Parts: sequence; C-alpha cells; structure tokens
Amino acid sequence: MIPPSRPWSESREAWRSLDDWGLDVGYTWDHLTHRTVPGRWLAEGWATVAAAAASTSRVDVGVLVASAALRRPVALARLAATVDDVSDGRMVLGFGAGVPTEGGADTGRVPEFGELSRLFHDTVDGLEAVWRGDTEWQGRELSFTGIETLPLPPGRRPPHLMLAAHGPRGLDLVARKADGWSTYGGPQSRDLTGDDYWAEVTRQRDRLVAACETHDRDPATVRMSLLVGFGHLRPLASVEAYVDAVGRATQIGFTELAVYWPDADPSSSLHADPEVLREGVARLRA
Repeated sequence: MIPPSRPWSESREAWRSLDDWGLDVGYTWDHLTHRTVPGRWLAEGWATVAAAAASTSRVDVGVLVASAALRRPVALARLAATVDDVSDGRMVLGFGAGVPTEGGADTGRVPEFGELSRLFHDTVDGLEAVWRGDTEWQGRELSFTGIETLPLPPGRRPPHLMLAAHGPRGLDLVARKADGWSTYGGPQSRDLTGDDYWAEVTRQRDRLVAACETHDRDPATVRMSLLVGFGHLRPLASVEAYVDAVGRATQIGFTELAVYWPDADPSSSLHADPEVLREGVARLRA
C-alpha cells in the first residue's frame, strides 16, 4: 500500500521497487483527505495508479479502496477499465463504502454510515450492469441511462473486483459478487494487539467462509486480502515481525497480506525502514 502522499518523482521509485523486490501487488488510496497525513500533499488516487501501471511491468496494481462516497457505477467502471488496459490486465478494483469525511471533503455534506452502505451495495449492482453492457439501469439509490459506448476495451474482461467488507451484509455481498475480499479486521480491531488482533481477524475470515457456504460458493475462489499496520500491529518493525505477520495471515487462510509502504517521515505512524520490507520479501522468496 503506497499512499499517494509524495511527489510522483519519489512515488515512482517505490512502485518500481515492488517489481524489483518480488512483491505481487501494489495499491494506493482513493481519498481526498486522510487523518494519517495531515498537512501533507495527497495526490489523486486514480491518476496515481494509472501512472503506476505504466511504470511497472509485473505487479498487479489497484486502489484500496475506491469509495462509495465519491464514485458512481459508470465513471468507476470507466476508471477501472482504463487502468486495466494501461496495465495489460493487472488492475485490482478495490471498492468499499468509504468514510463520511470523504463526502464532506467532496461536497460539504457529511453522509451517515447507513447512506454509504446503501450506496456501496447499489454501486456494486450498477458495476455489474455496466460490465454486462446494459445501456440503462435503475438501482435503489442510483441509476444510469443513455450509455452508447462499450464498457470495456475490445478483448478485455472486467477487472478483478475486490470488496472491502466487515459486517454481515457486506460479507454476504462479497460471497455473491466479488472476486476478492479486503479487510483490515474491522473497526473493532484498531485497538487490538498480538493474539487478540489475530483472533479477531480469524473471526472475520470465518464469517466470510460462512457467507460463501450459504451461497454454495467455494471460499477458495475468493482472493482474501488482509491489510495490516493501520492499527497497533506494526508488521515492518523488523524482518522477523514481517515474516511472522505473513505466516500468521497465511495460517488463518488469507491469500494476500498488504502492508503500508515505509514512510520516510519519522513522525508518521507509518514510519519504517524500507530495507525491512525488502529483506523480508527476500527471506520469504528464499
């Protein structure tokens, strides 16, 4: 996870390191503001991931995650399909309900969580309609009409859709419609450390498995991504901490572990030594 909080001349080198060091996927934010980078530059996420797609050749690239507070089905589908085309099929479309502050930053109106949840579900249905090639569609909250263009470049499939979800309705939506699932453990995990954190993450994963089984879906068909480092867990405190985090996530059943790119600012909550990540990946690859 490389937040777009640096000039591109610096961020480009971080993205290229993902290719060089042997990581599998790189993400960036889709935020207008964020409490972890107050007083700092924050670039536009989709422009950043498009530049990253053109600057890399191997890693998957994506947003973690696009926000229902900001994005609507047709425009979101067009953004994702464009980056997928630029990356030659390496795009991961992460999508979630988002946070109310995004709505405030965009329009001055701060939506309630319930409204964001409804928009999230409706936008997923709308994306499905776009990918089908529908020219018009009516959802509960959103709609589109008069689409005269193709939903995808010729010969392309829809990008990998990874939904961020923590509650029962969101996990049910993942089980029914997503290629992948993203979690950081949910709001209740932010203050947890050690075994307590991993126990909560295990409960989250078990709930998704149960949702898949309800819909007769094999959970192994869902790419399960865990983002660590947002709360108290510090996976880049040392090489051993990183290797341990990967091992524990794998043991639980996750297929992907995402960590924040080490921030060079010592005052940042995401501060770490890039060499820890490079050496950790090298050890796992070996």
